[in-house]
Amino acid sequence: MSATVNFYFDKRKQKKDGTYPVKLRITYQRQQRYFPTEISLTDAQWEKVCKPKPREDFIRDTKALLDSISNRAERVIRNLPVFSFDEFENRYAGTIDTKSDNVFSLFESYIKQLTAEGRAGTADSYQCAKNALLAYHGRKTPLSFDDVTPQWLHGFETWMLSKKRSITSVGIYLRSLRTIYNLAIEEGLAERDVYPFTKRRYQIPTGRNVKKALVLADIEKIYHYPAEPMSAEERARDLWLFSYLCNGMNPKDICRLTYQQISGAHIRFVRAKTERTKREVKPITISITDDIQRILDNWGAKPATPTSYVFGVLTPGLSAEREMAVIKQFVKTLNKYIRQIAQTVGIDKDVTTYTARHSFSTVLKRSGAPIEFISESLGHQDIRTTESYLDSFEDDVKRQYASVLTGFKNIPKEQ
Repeated sequence: MSATVNFYFDKRKQKKDGTYPVKLRITYQRQQRYFPTEISLTDAQWEKVCKPKPREDFIRDTKALLDSISNRAERVIRNLPVFSFDEFENRYAGTIDTKSDNVFSLFESYIKQLTAEGRAGTADSYQCAKNALLAYHGRKTPLSFDDVTPQWLHGFETWMLSKKRSITSVGIYLRSLRTIYNLAIEEGLAERDVYPFTKRRYQIPTGRNVKKALVLADIEKIYHYPAEPMSAEERARDLWLFSYLCNGMNPKDICRLTYQQISGAHIRFVRAKTERTKREVKPITISITDDIQRILDNWGAKPATPTSYVFGVLTPGLSAEREMAVIKQFVKTLNKYIRQIAQTVGIDKDVTTYTARHSFSTVLKRSGAPIEFISESLGHQDIRTTESYLDSFEDDVKRQYASVLTGFKNIPKEQ
């Protein structure tokens, strides 16, 4: 039985300012131990924090900070070979280097932690964010958390755009910075009352949803493309179709798919993106169609032992860094061929592995599938994530519905 994490509003002794401390509570085999969080709230504030959708900035920020503390505790528990309260306390206290009293040193500490946990992709993303922030700061002096003001954030956004970087990249990098800032508050290295990432101070921009999905007619062109049998081009076409047919399966999950995840008429797997971040993740289940089976038969590695990788991209025992490099090369090669195929069949879009995932969700939407079904199929934890994936309808469908607005013109007038 795993240890559980929640919070305890300790009302045994009120502080001078009228607040009570919020403590982290760890429960294991009916035993409980409490750890301080440096967060104190009034009765009214605690009641609001416990509600699912708080409206006030302070309450939202506090809830986000508590979530950060909870996630950190759960991460420590997951990485313990055998749980004990003493070992949890030692690791929880030492997860972040408290000497990291500035933005870049705390970034570095967190990147090392991610790497140690085998989350090389996430570590790489935070490294990119750190590099961009370093380039903007441009000084030899450290960047303190007090320096990260709304004005500083607006300046970084303007600087990034002047360097022809996308607003999407700005959002990704600043969300990483926000996580680091929350960790700093948690460690007592930054003050909550000057927290810059609020609705009234500075809102992190979100990139415009670029339409990545293909219409069904274009997917049909790829499906029927006459590639030379057993060529690299045919393999790329089939693995792109495999992603599309298998709920928009991510390339990393395709590479990590093993035969033990294939049982009877179904494929069941947990996304690599979520297996380390959620305590209980529902596996994605895919029904094996004739097309999926054909791809498995043609390109599946042999012998088909339970623990062997289906498509032979990865080999056992790779480090997280090496695995990430191999997957990146796999994606690069697949994208090279699928772009060539798309151009040959006359598709006027940049077709990549990402297009397959978006096309899966959008084609289902256009067919009338409920968004809840699509969200579950994609393995999303939040339906809002699914909504961002869904493409707009084709122009001819828009014209069809627009014509309904003046349908009276087609009704014969009475003589």
